[in-house]
Amino acid sequence: MPSVELEEETIERLEALRVDDESYDELINELINIYETSEYTLFHAGD
Repeated sequence: MPSVELEEETIERLEALRVDDESYDELINELINIYETSEYTLFHAGD
């Protein structure tokens, strides 16, 4: 599995977003899903 280095500020921001001891993997997947959904919505907004 690839490793990623994060700055302390980024880790603090991720910590603030975690809910009920949610794992970082769950949090990152959720953020990616939100991003993809937003991107999809913007892409199809002109249709």
